[in-house]
This record gives sequence, structure tokens and C-alpha cells, in this order.
Amino acid sequence: MQAPTTPRSQPAEASSSTATYTVRHAVIAMLRELGMTRIFGNPGSTELPLFRDYPEDFSYVLGLQETVVVGMADGHAQATRNASFVNLHSAAGVGHAMANIFTAFKNRTPLVITAGQQARSLLQFDPFLHSNQAAELPKPYVKWSCEPARAEDVPQALARAYYIAMQEPRGPVLVSIPADDWDKPAEPVTLRHVGFETRPDPRTLDLIGQALGTARAPALVVGAAVDRAQGWDAVVALAERHQARVFVAPMSGRCSFPEDHPLFAGFLPAMRERIVQLLSGHDVVFAVGAAAFTYHVEGEGPHIPEGTALYQLIEDPAIAAWAPVGTAAVGNVRMGVEELLQRPAPAPRQAPAPRPAAPVPAAPAAGERMSVAFAMHTLAQVRDRHSIVVEEAPSSRSTIQTYLPIFHSGTFYTMCSGGLGHSMPAAVGVALAKPEAKVVAVIGDGSAMYAIQALWSAAQLRLPISFVILKNRRYAALQDFAHVFGYREGEKVEGTELPDIDFVALARGQGCDGVHVENAAELSDVLARALAHPRPIVVEVEVA
Repeated sequence: MQAPTTPRSQPAEASSSTATYTVRHAVIAMLRELGMTRIFGNPGSTELPLFRDYPEDFSYVLGLQETVVVGMADGHAQATRNASFVNLHSAAGVGHAMANIFTAFKNRTPLVITAGQQARSLLQFDPFLHSNQAAELPKPYVKWSCEPARAEDVPQALARAYYIAMQEPRGPVLVSIPADDWDKPAEPVTLRHVGFETRPDPRTLDLIGQALGTARAPALVVGAAVDRAQGWDAVVALAERHQARVFVAPMSGRCSFPEDHPLFAGFLPAMRERIVQLLSGHDVVFAVGAAAFTYHVEGEGPHIPEGTALYQLIEDPAIAAWAPVGTAAVGNVRMGVEELLQRPAPAPRQAPAPRPAAPVPAAPAAGERMSVAFAMHTLAQVRDRHSIVVEEAPSSRSTIQTYLPIFHSGTFYTMCSGGLGHSMPAAVGVALAKPEAKVVAVIGDGSAMYAIQALWSAAQLRLPISFVILKNRRYAALQDFAHVFGYREGEKVEGTELPDIDFVALARGQGCDGVHVENAAELSDVLARALAHPRPIVVEVEVA
């Protein structure tokens, strides 16, 4: 996005020659010009001055807890590809929101976060609601933060925050604003053109192009930055040109390659030895828009197969710097891949064998709960291929990846951080940004309880989101992971059993419709009705 050069208009209350043009006027005009007329927040006393005489062309998206606020803003920013404006309440609000600020940082999501601060005249007395060292509080999980030295500096600080948030690698920023600053005199902000993308070094791209062109059996590993950069079509063309198998990088938060494509090879786990095993036989591996590689458990041995050359294209220089092996180009992923496509076509290669199709999951026997595989296969049969899936079910992720394939760019979102409580509110933000699309949120029961208040926001906004809650009554991801730390088969893992939470009651209590399903024979019809529902609905699915 390019910032325009002059404000289009000023708020009406500042239009007369006698009115004082204030910080609030300058910020509202700037946000309007930047296309940020939807503010996500949970207000407190230190934020109220911003909302006096609130403009009619602005909307306020209320979340009942700040984690939900930032999660909604994250989904909205990813779906619109423009920064979202977030308003939090002092130190406590930032503290509540910190989990999803961390996730936004890992997701590379541009957020301009403001946090209220006590009035400047009170700060020397450590007043109630004082945020001590407010600019330090969210670090290191913001790209930049400040508390402006003067009230009149606030508009320009927010403009700077926007430019930084939008520059690749994108991410959240925070500006702490004392409550009395909003009514102080200020000058309008003249917005500037600031480039947000950088072109990769052509010499390094030449090395990558030469390696791909002469490879015997190349493979691509695609990450979230492909979809963020709108590089989907270019990567498909690159894979087809080189007849390269395409793997999805570990812990990717977006889908960056059609999962029904003959060259799609599946998902890499976050385990060193398994990555080496799956990439064996490929003499050149090109990590496109992905870290090389994200691990979740300790491992030993090489990071890539012996005799394999690793190349990387990533927008984040820090990720390029910590990769243990390989050659890396830093810059916009789409630009880099498009330049690689300008090179002469390689000699024809034989297409690799396609990935075997997954077996159709069996229906459960009488008296047994249905499997996650059966539930996801059923959902895949009834959903529109262009619908948007927002997922947070860590223990079921590999099964979801197998049985709920994604086919189109911009139709899958999850969190890259491992922090729960992101995707339920993110689905609300995505649905706000994409009113023409159907949004399906697939959420584990443990994950749902981290941000269940998102249902209230969905109901208030009357968004037709289908929340599919996979109810296994436990933190299954922890139980599945226990063997890594020496637990014996069947040994009890403390703190992982969940009580019988009634998600239908929770949904109805917040204004959403809800339905419980445990009979596998009924699931297809229940899901089809939910997907056609005009308002938010929770489908609680009992799974093994």
C-alpha cells in the first residue's frame, strides 16, 4: 500500500476558522486517509477522549477482553493486507493482550497499537493506572514503541508507527498516549509515500536460479510469507517450471500452495530428523518465504540431507541470519520468485510421483465417538472450496492438514506462535474484512476457552461464522507430547483433563446459536445447515 500525500478531509468539528485543531483531529484525519476507519478496542478512562464526537464514517469493534481485541485486529489486518488500529487500556490492557501481540509478531501482522496513559501532569506521582515505562512493556514483541515527549508529537509518532508496521517484515508497533494529549493543539499530518517492500539481491537470486536450473530433483518448502506477499501464483509457476515437489514449512500460519496440486508433497514436521528424512532424495531444496527450519523438539545430526544444497528467500533478515546452513536472499518473496521466473526455462524434467491420497476415514462403530479425521473429511465434503478456514486445534493439526485441504490463496489462517487464544477472535476479524466469504473456524475445545468472548463480538456484529469446536475433553496436544519428556505410555499427565464444558450453552449465553452433535450419521447435515446459517453458530462436535 502507498500512503497518499495529503489528508483528504478534516473532522467537521475542526473545520471552522475558530476551532482548535487538536491531536484527536489530526489522528482521525490520518486514520481516515490510511483506510483505518475500523478501530478495535476495549476502552478505559485513559482512552475516552479519543472517542468524543466519534466520526460517523468510523466504526468501533468492541472486544470483551484485550486478547480478543488484538486477535480480531490480527485477522482483519491479515485479510485486508493493511494495518489494523488497536486501542488498549494502559498497562493492564497491554498485559491482557500480550499473548496475541506475541502471536501478531510471529505472524508478521501489521498492527498499530495505542495504549492509554495517565495525564502527563500526574505521571510524577505514580498515579492509578500509570503505565511505568510504557514503551518497554511490549518489548521485544513489537517492531517499535514509544511514548511521545510532547502531545503535539503524537500524530507524527502514529504515522511513523504505521510506516514501520507495514514495512517488511511487518509486525505490531505500540504508541503510549497520555489521556490529556488528545485535546492539545497539533498540526495535520502530511502522509508520505514510503515503500514497504524491498527487492532481493539479484546476485543471490542468480545463485538460486542456477541451482534450480541444474538440479536433478529440486524441492520447494513454502512458508507463510508466500501468501502474505501474494506470491501464490508465482510459486505455483516456479514449481511447475522445475517439476519440484512442494512441502509446507513447519508451523506455517498460512497456506501458500494448492493442496490438491500434483506437485504438493505434504507438510514438514518441526523435527530435525524427520525433515531430513522427508527431504532426502532432493539435491536442491529452496525454502520460499519460510524459515529453514522451525523446530519444536531437540534433534541431532544434520539439518538437511547429506549432499543437499539449501537456498532460501525470506523477507526477514533475522530469519536469514539464524539459518544454520544454506544461501539466503532477503527481500519480498513475490518479487524474488517473479525474477526467478524471468530466467531461461530449464531442461525438461520428469514429474515426480504424486502424493498418495489419504484413505477415507471410517465412520465410528456404534457407541464410539467419531474421529477427528472423520469430522474433518465430512467438513471438507460440505464446505465451499473458496470458504476461509481459520484454525486453532494443535493436537488435531496433522489430521486437519490431511483431511481438510486448502485450495486457494488467502483462505487459511492460523497462529505461528504456539500461543492459544488467537484464531477464534481472528475469525471475527477475517469475517469483517471479507464479508463476501464464508468463514469456518475450526477450534479445539482447550483453545476455545482462551478467547471464548470472541463469540459475543461475532454475535453483536451478526457475522455468519461457523465455529466448529472439536471437543475431546482434554489438552490432547500435551498428552501426545508427553513421551518427548520421558512419560511412559498411558502415564497420567497432570492438568490435561478438561471438565465437561458446554459450548452450546456458552454460545447461547453470548448471543450465538449452537448445536451439539455426537452422532456421526448426523454430522454432514448439521455442518451443511451451519454453513448456510446467516448468523454466527457454534457446532460442538464430540470427537475421540
